[in-house]
Amino acid sequence: MMKKNSAGRERRGHDRMTSRDVWARPGMQVVFRAELMPGRDSSERTFHVTELLPSGRVLLDGVAGEHNEKEFEAVRV
Repeated sequence: MMKKNSAGRERRGHDRMTSRDVWARPGMQVVFRAELMPGRDSSERTFHVTELLPSGRVLLDGVAGEHNEKEFEAVRV
């Protein structure tokens, strides 16, 4: 009979979540891709992230629903 080590499993999962590359953070501005909001200037497609969900999706201030990274323009560095 083998004893399961559930504490180790939880720890590994937690490490994966904290070391994961996060694409957005609360307070950050994101801009919807022009294809999703045709005819609108980038300033009209810009919103603030209010919450990052465990799924990697975000909630935005002033926009209903959950949104994923592919809906937004890439960050220019």
